[in-house]
Amino acid sequence: MYGETDNGILGYMVDVRRDFHKYAETAWCEFRTTSRIASQLVGMGYKVLTGEEFIKQEHILGRNIDEAAEKSRALLQGAEKAWLDRMGSYTGCMAILDTGRPGPVKALRFDIDCNDVNEDLSAGHRPYDEGFSSVNPGSMHACAHDGHAAVGLALAMWLKKNESELTGSFKLIFQPAEEGVRGGYAVVKGENVDDVDYFLSLHLGLGYPTGTIVGGVTDFLGSSKFDLVYKGVGAHAGGEPNAGRNALLAGATAALGLHAIPPHRDGITRINVGVMKAGEGRNVVPSMAELKVETRGETRQLAQYVFERAMEVAKGAAVMYGVEVEGISQGEAPCSTSDKDFAELVVDASRGLAGVTERIMSGKMPGSDDASWMMEAVRSKGGKATYAIVGANLAAGHHNFRFDFDEKAMLIAYELLLSTVKAIDREYLEGRGKSRP
Repeated sequence: MYGETDNGILGYMVDVRRDFHKYAETAWCEFRTTSRIASQLVGMGYKVLTGEEFIKQEHILGRNIDEAAEKSRALLQGAEKAWLDRMGSYTGCMAILDTGRPGPVKALRFDIDCNDVNEDLSAGHRPYDEGFSSVNPGSMHACAHDGHAAVGLALAMWLKKNESELTGSFKLIFQPAEEGVRGGYAVVKGENVDDVDYFLSLHLGLGYPTGTIVGGVTDFLGSSKFDLVYKGVGAHAGGEPNAGRNALLAGATAALGLHAIPPHRDGITRINVGVMKAGEGRNVVPSMAELKVETRGETRQLAQYVFERAMEVAKGAAVMYGVEVEGISQGEAPCSTSDKDFAELVVDASRGLAGVTERIMSGKMPGSDDASWMMEAVRSKGGKATYAIVGANLAAGHHNFRFDFDEKAMLIAYELLLSTVKAIDREYLEGRGKSRP
């Protein structure tokens, strides 16, 4: 239907991307998305792992969903019941291709979840104008993960068709719950990358225009996402205020104190209180408050510094108002950086690719991404890892309700991955690459 020309491949990716965009699913709710991906992969001839075959339940972070409701919606929107049954409670999947020939194990990761955003439904926003804006309230692909998943499926088609020309094996990781850095750790604990020699992930956009390639991101910020839950004592605000313990004031004091944590001389630190909910009624001393907080640091030591100071502030606010506080982890990602020689290989692989107008060896990560768990796991066992950027012109910034990206960038990303895979195999066959004995 699509053909193997550039236009045919791009047409396939555009259709897949727009399908995922229309039926956007947030972290740990990607039941339809996973079903569609897994079904296509099996149809191509891949072995596919999902559910508890793929991730470790006990290492899941930040999962608080109405599973029955999410699965019901997924089924109504086109998920296959057989796949919903097979994946059980946990989304995401991994496709495995073994060429049967010696060579390195190559893993490529594609995130699949969307953002907690209500998409713009007005004229001038292309997804709305062209009929593929999200139909799911509070769920929008505002960070190009729909594009990443589409590129991953297109790559899977090419790998399978060209299996006889390749070496070693491939693992295509379609990761759930990247937003809030909630899914990567469970993927690593599923032992999915223990044997990987080369790990590659990429992101579309990130402030770079269409035609720009960044071989490897450096200085991922380590991040902790957590909730602070304050529990006080409710009381009549007029008749007996002295009997109450005001959780709202404790939470408000904590919020101000958290943002007063000083920066560090050794590098970047960040903290943000993104949500605060508190209280029960106008005439009630508030008995509860909840804050959603994140911290970030440029190094492991800086990430630890800002997190520990945040905990001190949170506990101090509780003591001030005589309430209890509990910190609940909702997501985490370590610091990481790309291997320079692997980033160089990616840049070299981009030479000669149509549409590439600028090549940059390395660039800073403007935030965090839990691909860093996989990068660090692969590197700890002697493998190499890089996180590339494929520039894409944007209609609005990442996580904005009018976000959209230049879909032609998906073709550049697809061709870059193909060229990089070929370069890895070429190095191996020439005796310059690496693989496990």
